[in-house]
Amino acid sequence: MPWPPASLVTAATPTELPIRQIPGSYGLPLVGPMWDRLDYFWFQKPEKFFRKRMEKYKSSVFRTNVPPSFPFFGNVNPNVIAVLDVKSFSHLFDTDLVDKKDVLVGDFVPSVAFTGNIRVAVYQDITDPQHSKIKEYIMDILKRSSGIWVSELVRNLDIMWEKIEASMSKSSSVSYLFTLQQFLFSFFSKVLAGADPSSDPKMEESGYAMIDRWLALQLLPTVSIGILQPLEEILLHSFAYPFFLVSEDYKNLYNFIKQQGKETINRGEIGFGLSEEEAIHNLLFVLGFNAFGGFSIFLPSLIEAIGSNGALQEQLKKEAREKGGTRLSLESVKEMELIQSMVYETLRMNPPVPLQYGRARKDFRLSSHECAFEVKKGELLCGFQKLVMRDSLIFDDPEQFKPDRFTNEKGAHLLNYLFWSNGPQTGTPTVSNKQCAGKDLVTLTAALFLAHLFRRYDSINADASSFTSLQKPTFT
Repeated sequence: MPWPPASLVTAATPTELPIRQIPGSYGLPLVGPMWDRLDYFWFQKPEKFFRKRMEKYKSSVFRTNVPPSFPFFGNVNPNVIAVLDVKSFSHLFDTDLVDKKDVLVGDFVPSVAFTGNIRVAVYQDITDPQHSKIKEYIMDILKRSSGIWVSELVRNLDIMWEKIEASMSKSSSVSYLFTLQQFLFSFFSKVLAGADPSSDPKMEESGYAMIDRWLALQLLPTVSIGILQPLEEILLHSFAYPFFLVSEDYKNLYNFIKQQGKETINRGEIGFGLSEEEAIHNLLFVLGFNAFGGFSIFLPSLIEAIGSNGALQEQLKKEAREKGGTRLSLESVKEMELIQSMVYETLRMNPPVPLQYGRARKDFRLSSHECAFEVKKGELLCGFQKLVMRDSLIFDDPEQFKPDRFTNEKGAHLLNYLFWSNGPQTGTPTVSNKQCAGKDLVTLTAALFLAHLFRRYDSINADASSFTSLQKPTFT
C-alpha cells in the first residue's frame, strides 16, 4: 500500500468525518484585523502566526485575518479561512470549488496600472474568456524555447560564475544576489521573449533592477522585509504604492520586449488571438513575476541548503559528474535522482510563493484529516504552504531537511503531495486549471543549476546571499 493513502488528500469529504464549526474569529471591526496584522508582520511573523493559532484552536482549519488591512485598504477584506494541512489545502486546486479571480495575493489586488491597465492571466479565473488563450500562449512559448533552454542556461551561468569568481579574487566574501538576478534577467528574457539584454546596454546593466522595483511596489503591503519596527509597519504596510513611481521602469521594460521580442509577440497575435498589448503585458508578467521573481527567491534557498554541507556536496558532485553523460540536457538531468530530490525538498521546506488563495465558488464541505467544515460561497481560503508542506501525516520528520526524501518509490509517491505550483508536482498544467505553466521546467532548471554547479566546482561555502568559497577542481 502506498504512503500516504490517497484518502488523506482527496477533496471529497468522507462521510465518517465529524462536522465541526470553523473555529476562530475575525475580531471586532478594524481592531481584529489590525491586531492580526501586527502579529503577522511584527510580534510573531507569518510562520509563528499560523502555528500559534493552530495550537490555540486545535485545528488546521480556522478563521483569521491576513494583511493588508486598516488603515488605507478600505476595499480589501482581510478575513480568511486558513487551511494548513495537505488535505484541506488540496481544495484550493479544485476548480469546481474555488474561483481564482483576483486572489494572487489574497483580497488585495495591486493597481492594473502595473500591468498596462490589463488584467493579466494570473489574476483571471479559468472561466475568464481570455484565460485559456493566454495560458495556451505561454505554454507554447515554453515548448518552443525548450530547444535553446539548456544552451542559454549554461552560457549565462558561465558568465555569472566568472563575475562571481572575479569578485572573489578581491574579497573573502561576495554577495551574489545582484549577479544572480542579472543572470536570471538575461536568461529569461532570451528564452521566453527572444530578447537579448546584451544588445541593449541599459537593459543589460539595469533591467533586473527595474523588475525588482516594479515587483517591490506591488508586493510591499503583503510582505515583511525585516527593517526596524515600527518603521516597516508605518511606511510599508499601511497603504498601496502608486504605479507612477516605477512607470518609467515599466515603460523601458515594455519597449525592450516590444522591440526585441517581435517574433514571440506576433505568435500571440496570430496564433492565439491576443492584441499586441495583451501579449506583451502577459509576457512581461510571466518573465518578471513568475520566472525572475520566483527564481530570485528559490535559488538562494537552494544554495543555502547545500552551502555548508560538505558531505552532501560530495554526493551531489559525484552524481552530477557520473550521470547524465558529458553534456547536460533536460533529459540527462532526469537521471540525477538526488539532485532532483534536493530541488523538491527545497521547494517543500521553502516554497517561493508562501501563500495560496482561492474563493469559494459555491457552498461546500471542506475536510481536513480529522473534521469537515461548512464553507460558504464567497469566503476566501488561505493556505500557508510552508506549514502545509510540514504535515506530519504526510511527511516523516517534516521539520527536517532530508535531501533524499523524494528518491526511490516512496519518494516518488510523495510528489503527489508536493504543492508549490498551484497544484501537485505530479499534476499537469492545462488551460482549464491554474497550475503553473512552467512547473516542470522550473524543477528541471533548478536541477540543471545544481548539476552545472558541481561539474564546475568541487565544493562551495555559501549562505542565502554570499559565497565565501568556490573551489575549482585541481588537475595534475
